[in-house]
Amino acid sequence: MSSFGEQVTLPCVLMRGGTSKAVFFQESALPPPGAARDELLIRVMGAGDPLQIDGLGGSHLSTSKVAIIAPSRRDDADVDYTFVQVDVEQRQVFHDGNCGNISAAVGPYAIDEGLVQAKEPSTVVRIHNVNTGALMVARVPVSGGRAQVLGNCAIPGVPGTAAEVLMDYAEAIGSGTGHLLPTGNVSDLLMLEDGRQIEVSICDAGNPCVFVRAADVGLRGDEAPATLNASPQQCVLQEIRGKCGVRLNFWSDWRDAELPAMPMLVLVSTPANVEDCDVMTRLFYKNTCHPSIAATGAICVAAAACVPGSVVHATRSEATSGVMRIGHPSGVTPVRVQLSATAQAQPQFDVLGFARTARRLMAGEVFLPDYNETPR
Repeated sequence: MSSFGEQVTLPCVLMRGGTSKAVFFQESALPPPGAARDELLIRVMGAGDPLQIDGLGGSHLSTSKVAIIAPSRRDDADVDYTFVQVDVEQRQVFHDGNCGNISAAVGPYAIDEGLVQAKEPSTVVRIHNVNTGALMVARVPVSGGRAQVLGNCAIPGVPGTAAEVLMDYAEAIGSGTGHLLPTGNVSDLLMLEDGRQIEVSICDAGNPCVFVRAADVGLRGDEAPATLNASPQQCVLQEIRGKCGVRLNFWSDWRDAELPAMPMLVLVSTPANVEDCDVMTRLFYKNTCHPSIAATGAICVAAAACVPGSVVHATRSEATSGVMRIGHPSGVTPVRVQLSATAQAQPQFDVLGFARTARRLMAGEVFLPDYNETPR
């Protein structure tokens, strides 16, 4: 951190990863974890203002993210990656999960910053997500000693094409709870305050998710995000997520208005046209419908679809061999699935991953007022 008149500066890089954007910092440039770091990141992003006009945030949860990178302290990883979700309207941050989209930018960032030696034509980057303890593997194409940018990979929600980054989450099972099925059940019955019982499946792969049939809460499952965000069923969805969080011991009172972001809630339905996708989804992050689908959510959908008797397994159409095609508001995300031949009662995976793209957008310094200085 250095001074510039009445402001201080921090080196950073703005990266797009999948359908999200984040400000990337090397850990050594920031204060240690705690209140001072959180306050700094709130100021960097301009949280507490819907426009984030005084920071780098883009007025949406998908563009108000931070990634903190360091050489890994683990022998089985190359870099440590801490994900921070900075709220938009509230001055608060969340450290309780991982972001799969931003994870796809970690490998390219680490290569371009010299944290991992570039090897052509492809460099394997082993990424330890500090938030969850999960290990992910990124296969990053490299050209001229840098992460390759140009390519033919297209993903829903991102204009044009770019070089493919393959993210494998086979080692990220139970990253938030320690188990693929954290309640020990393939499905659970949840009693709502109005006396109804709702069947849910709680699965943890990439990030923990609660799966609910859209029809069971009076929805089709293919509604637009804006329609769902304004739907009367929002209260029921929040109650379901809140009560599932209690079952996972994530919190004690489902009515708490400031619940953490995990678990995410995913509505599932059988697609109208099974030629397009295998299962239709609407994912809610912090009680707001995602404009596409969180990448870790897609991983969890694919994993849950492999569990016989789960809500997702019962809803999906017959999956294409080796690929689960997940429909969402922006299109279809294919997840590559290869079950382990040694799997026992619950599925185990040799491959559980997807193709993403990532790009370095800007490198420089972010300026912050130095409130320790006397105002002039």
